[in-house]
Amino acid sequence: MIRFTSTLYREAFGQLVERWMYNRPEDGDAELLSRLVHFNNVFMARYLQAFSIRLLSAWHGRRPGTRPSETKGELKDFIVRHPPLDSSRVRQLIAAYQGQPGRYYRQTPFHGTIYYLPPLEQAHYLGSSRIKRVRRLAEKSARRITDRVFEVICQHADALAEERARQLGIERRQLQSTPEQMLKEFHRAEERIMELFRRGHPFSLGEHIEINDVAGIKIILPDERRQELVDWLQDQADCRIIEQEEHRGDYNATNLIVAHRPDKATLLDRPLEETTTRLLAARGIDDGSANKAFKRFVNEGEDEVYVEIIVSNYQEMLESEIGRCIHEDRILEQRRQQRYRGPLAKNIEYLMVYMFNFAVSPRQRLDDLPIKLWNRYLPDTIDELIRALFDLPPLSLP
Repeated sequence: MIRFTSTLYREAFGQLVERWMYNRPEDGDAELLSRLVHFNNVFMARYLQAFSIRLLSAWHGRRPGTRPSETKGELKDFIVRHPPLDSSRVRQLIAAYQGQPGRYYRQTPFHGTIYYLPPLEQAHYLGSSRIKRVRRLAEKSARRITDRVFEVICQHADALAEERARQLGIERRQLQSTPEQMLKEFHRAEERIMELFRRGHPFSLGEHIEINDVAGIKIILPDERRQELVDWLQDQADCRIIEQEEHRGDYNATNLIVAHRPDKATLLDRPLEETTTRLLAARGIDDGSANKAFKRFVNEGEDEVYVEIIVSNYQEMLESEIGRCIHEDRILEQRRQQRYRGPLAKNIEYLMVYMFNFAVSPRQRLDDLPIKLWNRYLPDTIDELIRALFDLPPLSLP
């Protein structure tokens, strides 16, 4: 079904998603989901920072400084503080940002690390790493699954049209369908797919859906030196370049998907952070058990993970943060351009949002999945379900 390739136990993760889509959660799913999300989050944060520091150290000849960033505002402020490039366009972008910073999605959560060359007071931005946020991961997963479901619905609608043509004794290409007939056939096909989910009858969505950018790195390099980075990566014994894509247009950059084998022994040298052990303690797992379970989780997981690396020059990176191709604008545009927006599409999104929220909530067990793909819900219902996960009272006037 779906694979989060930056994580460990991606097959188990995908199987859990599929079970929940068919409303077949198993008794151990609550604990499994918690470990998959929390332990992977810690593991990704560790290997991502270690890989970023190694890469940037090799490139700049010394170890970069690191600074955590929890919002895009912190990241954008750091990027513009000491620009390494002086041009009229760079000055224009920075002046516009500093004049009206609130227009640039500054409050957007950002689970990441900023890298720079010390000292901090005069530091140039070298790059950053980030783990995709729960909301974005749920949204992207839902969109990719929905695209596949939409294709299946269209295939079923075409089959209905073929049947209508046979009943009329004509070939499919001779069939003249009105917009109303086509819409009716699409809705009938949609209902058939929802019924398959309701009855628990699995059907194929094609090849596995891979989400390759859960863990990502951005690096600033002059255009003429990008190939050197590609060559460096290819020379590393623990790296394989899986994909290389050149973006040209409003945003110019090289996008790489790299298969990386983290040094597990080094990453497991230190115990879990207190914030993680507190979350796990709320689920009945004490510090000692949690650390042992984390080590076992990592050591028994896959040896290889996928990391997205985006390489651009400083001005192009600036365009993607505060210029003509702002990342947050692109997210909003993706939402507007989604091909299929029917009830099944919304329900898949609701289910994924609920699943990831359940993982970070204090809930220790799942008695019943409140979201069924074949039912219909208003957004208000989902809001209340999420609030209930965190023991928050319903939203209502006194």
